[in-house]
Amino acid sequence: MLSIVIPIFNEEKNVTALYTELTSVLGGIKIPYEIICVEDGSTDATFQALSVLNKKDAKLKVIRFRRNFGQTAALAAGFDYAKGDIVISIDADLENRPENIKELLKKISEGYDIVCGWRYKRWGGGVQELILRRVPSEIANYLVRKITNLNLHDTGCTLRAYKKYVVKDIKLYGDMHRFIPAMASLNGARIAEIKVDYQPRKYGVSKYGFSRTFKVLLDLILLKFLMGYSTKPSRFFGFIGFWLSFFGLAAGAYLTYEKLFLGHNIGNRPLLLLSALLVILGVQFVTMGLLAEIIMRTYYESQGKKIYYIKEILE
Repeated sequence: MLSIVIPIFNEEKNVTALYTELTSVLGGIKIPYEIICVEDGSTDATFQALSVLNKKDAKLKVIRFRRNFGQTAALAAGFDYAKGDIVISIDADLENRPENIKELLKKISEGYDIVCGWRYKRWGGGVQELILRRVPSEIANYLVRKITNLNLHDTGCTLRAYKKYVVKDIKLYGDMHRFIPAMASLNGARIAEIKVDYQPRKYGVSKYGFSRTFKVLLDLILLKFLMGYSTKPSRFFGFIGFWLSFFGLAAGAYLTYEKLFLGHNIGNRPLLLLSALLVILGVQFVTMGLLAEIIMRTYYESQGKKIYYIKEILE
């Protein structure tokens, strides 16, 4: 079975056209399917339009949020309620073409766990679009590639195919939906990317802007920590604490040498205060690492979570 998950916010003029395109494509694939529309607290008539579609098609389900929780929460809800062995996520603005679902399914059948779309012909002309959208997007994609070691060109494309067990194992928070492939790679998922079509939206306005770039950067910092130190945070904080203490003690040793062997007055030296501050900060970072280690162990042990993920067992 195939599950289509669509996060929707203020897309009243797009949902009917999207439904028509989707059902046309899915009808030709000959695979049982369901469409899960997650209505993310829209302030227009999106829910009313979805209600009409729901009444005439039992395969279309609507999850309505009490308020706007964001795209990550909408995708998480769709993943939780999805029943299919393969889950396809797609935006509701018709910038993603449902026709590309066929290519995603073909690629994932080759043994991949996630197949990501790459909107390779996304950008048009115009200085405003270059500054406000393309440059921040290119920077963010470059940073994601460097930090995650995943060679993905378009981390912001919602059009993706997932094996069910992949999305069931991932807990999403904040705006981390764009980093699902990176988080899945921690569990050993095989990830591929294919070129997909892109068309500018006809109705409504984009929900993305320059301000989102800063949120992405903060999420990248969190992602880097999770990828490298989620099960061993004491190494991260301990490394910083060690070097802070080292430089603090080195400065203190130098001042001690000046005082004892050269007879210099060090009481009013700024280096003395810096030395003490570095040692104190170093101790604090080491302590933070130990506390983080205890918290993480409590997190894993209290919930019975494993620090490994098994793909299959042959007996």
